This record gives sequence, structure tokens and C-alpha cells, in this order.
Amino acid sequence: MSLIQESTLIKDVQIVTLKSFADERGRFMETFRKEWFPQRSWDIIQTNRSDSKAGVLRGLHYHFQQVDYWYVIAGKIRAGLVDLRPSSPTYGIAQTIEMGEENQVGIFIPVGVAHGFVALTDVTLIYVVDNYYSGADEFGVAWNDPALGIAWGVESPLVSGRDAANPKLKDISPDKLPR
Repeated sequence: MSLIQESTLIKDVQIVTLKSFADERGRFMETFRKEWFPQRSWDIIQTNRSDSKAGVLRGLHYHFQQVDYWYVIAGKIRAGLVDLRPSSPTYGIAQTIEMGEENQVGIFIPVGVAHGFVALTDVTLIYVVDNYYSGADEFGVAWNDPALGIAWGVESPLVSGRDAANPKLKDISPDKLPR
């Protein structure tokens, strides 16, 4: 059975330490079970794959209507999370988690927690969501906002134009922040 633990820093973020079964043929691992997250009644609506080259940084994104569950199937990332829910006791708290290769974990990211990652190697990330993609529910905050304090560990990542244009937290209207 995999071990599910709540983040010690951000409320409602859950980290799943996955159990691997290996023999001379290879390896088997369960990467997701709905029952691991009984506190939330959700259905898998969409599964996505993201391939990134080493040095790419994606994010930070947040949603009002969607939770994510991430698992790295190849390579290694440093995930960056920050709680943007003003009503949360962990509002403004940031966390980084290395995923992939020797750290086989999954991360459950609730509504209102901004998330992104930097690819430390070429990487393939699979993520499961509970709602169909909608540009109307895709918001962003600057990945390099010093107020967030995310320790990415990179100097000059490759960032999309959209992500580079994300505003700093102080410039986001309160009605554009999750509850």
C-alpha cells in the first residue's frame, strides 16, 4: 500500500509515496487510486501528458474549478507549490518537492494552490484532473515573484511567453484569488 501524507507546509496538499514491485522482468507500480483521496469526491475527467526539456519551467498556474494529481513517469522535476487561498491557514506558504527518478511520489494539488515545475532533466509528467480544461479557469502568478519565496534552484529557465507575463501576487485583484 502506498503511503499518503498531508504536506507539513500547505493544507490539503497530499504527497503519495508510491510502492514499487520489481523483479528481473521490470517493475510494477500503482500511481493513482481514487480511494487515496476520500476527503474529496471526484471523478477523473481528463488525463494529460506534459513533455519538457531540461531547464524548462512551467507555471505557476492555479484554478478555481480543478484539482490536479501529478506523477512523473520519466525524468526529474522540482515542483513548486504556493497556497493562494486567503481563507486557508497556510495562505502564502510555498513548498518545493522533487519528483521522479529516486523519489517516486505523486502529488494531489487542491483548488487554489498554485503549481508549477522546473524540469531538472528531460521529463514526462502525467497529470489527472477532475474537470475539463477551460481557459476561463486558468490563472497564473509569476514564477519568480520574490514574495512567494519558491526555491526553484535555477537561474535562467526557459519559460513560455504566457507564463513570463503572469502577474506578481500583489498585482492580482482579491476577486481573482481562490477562496
